[in-house]
Amino acid sequence: MSYVIENYFMDDEVVVKKKKYLILIIYDIVSNKKRVQFAKYLEKFGFRVQKSAFEARLTREKYEKLIQGIDDYASGEDSIRVYKLNGYGEVRIWGTHKEIDDEEVIII
Repeated sequence: MSYVIENYFMDDEVVVKKKKYLILIIYDIVSNKKRVQFAKYLEKFGFRVQKSAFEARLTREKYEKLIQGIDDYASGEDSIRVYKLNGYGEVRIWGTHKEIDDEEVIII
């Protein structure tokens, strides 16, 4: 099976008018109701790449807003991880993937 390669460049040193970060959110939430609500919350910021994983390209302001809202969904028995990626990166994708049209994309 062939795969797609997406190359990323996130330069934290260069000041850009609206610099965006690649954000990866992965989660394991025990409650079905809360998990569905959290997925709807994440759709405001990015897109689903797997059942419990979202990607987003966010400015610093939107990233902070995302982080502030996560407390409403997390409890001690859940696991929510947010990765803010900077620098160079590459993603190899097998199977279906979502095409992103964003002329300001630093990544993909």
